[in-house]
Amino acid sequence: MSSFDIMSLSFRNLLRRKTRTVLAVIGVVIGICAIIVMMSIGFGLQEGFRASLESWGNLHLVTVYQGGGGGSIVYMGGGRGVMTSQGGAEQTKLDDKTIAKIEKITGVTAVTPRETAYLSFVLDGFVSSGVSVVGVRPEVLEKFNYKVQTGAMLKQSDKESILFGNQIPVTFFNPRKTWGSSYSGEPLVDVMNGKISASADWSYGNPQYRNEEENKIEYPEYTFRGVGVLDNPSDYDTAYNVYMHIDTVKKINEDTARAEKRNYDRNAGYQQAMVYVGDIEQVGAVSDAIREMGLQTNSLNDALEMMKGQARMIQAVLGGIGAVSLLVAALGITNTMIMSIYERTKEIGIMKVIGANLPDIRKLFLVEAAFIGFAGGLVGIGLSYAVSAVMNTALSTLISNAIGSGADRISLIPLWLPAVSLAFSTVIGVLAGYSPARRAMNLSALESIRNE
Repeated sequence: MSSFDIMSLSFRNLLRRKTRTVLAVIGVVIGICAIIVMMSIGFGLQEGFRASLESWGNLHLVTVYQGGGGGSIVYMGGGRGVMTSQGGAEQTKLDDKTIAKIEKITGVTAVTPRETAYLSFVLDGFVSSGVSVVGVRPEVLEKFNYKVQTGAMLKQSDKESILFGNQIPVTFFNPRKTWGSSYSGEPLVDVMNGKISASADWSYGNPQYRNEEENKIEYPEYTFRGVGVLDNPSDYDTAYNVYMHIDTVKKINEDTARAEKRNYDRNAGYQQAMVYVGDIEQVGAVSDAIREMGLQTNSLNDALEMMKGQARMIQAVLGGIGAVSLLVAALGITNTMIMSIYERTKEIGIMKVIGANLPDIRKLFLVEAAFIGFAGGLVGIGLSYAVSAVMNTALSTLISNAIGSGADRISLIPLWLPAVSLAFSTVIGVLAGYSPARRAMNLSALESIRNE
């Protein structure tokens, strides 16, 4: 028989026993739908974790610290952190030589040392107190994928300039009217116009906190100008930090230490370094390489990998539940095919007598089983999309609160999953029909014809 004849005969045989066929197909539908929906929840969790972490910062960034024996600090939110050790590594000074070595690591796009200070700014009588000021090498900011909303990026020559985080202009307040910034509404000042005064004194420009004591520390005052405001307000680094030339911030820290009568070691190395990894899949490998140098690292991608591991565990459990449903469906297909053989024993005998090949008889039953698996998989995929849509609309808030995900969609079905599921259901049908097909092929022709 030709392949077309086998498929046509198989389809007609299934239609002759509609009820049994439909019940077998329904079993596959439930199994495939369960697997896809359960796995889609796992993918939704992973996407939710990624979205949550991206709101905290840039997943491409690795922050490097010196000391700590080459460990990794993984922040889990709420101010909590977990220190993981890279045992045996010798501590390394984070200086220019170390920065140059980091730049040569495969996957690293850009590196800059980082110095941090905290200043209070005054512009036209408005004050922003205790602002985080980050000193960097201006020439690498664009390589870190930073973009400006207004103004321009810092340049190598901008040693008396400020690049403001997106939300910093909102923090300026009138100290004669309020106690502090409300962090809401429109900015009260234009940070791009006018001279900006600054000091490490957190009470600077604020008469409400003026210290009249004789031993009041006399911090130096500085004058800067704003050159730009960063874009991307959802990223903490580009929202709530101020960026300046690293040489300027080092001088500020040195002046502050002198005013507070503290020692300032110029040769102690940098406080931190920021590393940008172009391919997010290489962040883990870059972090490992840096830790092997005897440095600490902190990357949101480390936390993401931990969360992905948790999501994969949940996905495996949920997928296992769906697999049980599909196993039951496979048993239903097997039962359907065996019953079909018992009912068609005489028909099988006649086919053998008139010269049908044994492989064709086996193919006939395998194609019938494959039809059941394919049809069940196809309907199951459609049903899974419907269930996913309901979960992402009517049940989204309820399920997100229950499992602690910040995703917009609690169920996410990647394009490859339906294709794999359809192939899987078809293969399950073939495997479930293999034993009955061999049984049909091995029946005695004479006994089959005598059977009533």
